[in-house]
Amino acid sequence: MISLVDMCGMCGLDLAEIQAIAEHEHLPDVAAAALASYLLHCNHGADYVRDMIIDDIHTALEQGRKAHAGELVMALRHFCETHPELYQ
Repeated sequence: MISLVDMCGMCGLDLAEIQAIAEHEHLPDVAAAALASYLLHCNHGADYVRDMIIDDIHTALEQGRKAHAGELVMALRHFCETHPELYQ
C-alpha cells in the first residue's frame, strides 16, 4: 500500500502543501497529491498550486481561523522556496 508519505515523495510536495490542495479542491489527500503531480508537470501548474494555497489563506482569514492561515502561509512559503519555476 502506498502511504501519504510515499505520495508526497512522488508528487514533490510536502504534506502541508498537499493538504492545502485537498482543502481547496475538497478532495481526499491522496487525490490532491495526484492532482498536484499532474499540475506540476503542466505549464504554469506551479502557479495554479500557489494560487490555490493563497485562496485557502484568504478563506481561513475570512473565517477567523488565524492559526490555520498561519499554517497555510508556512506551506506557501515552503512551496515558493522549493519551486523556482514560479519565478521564470
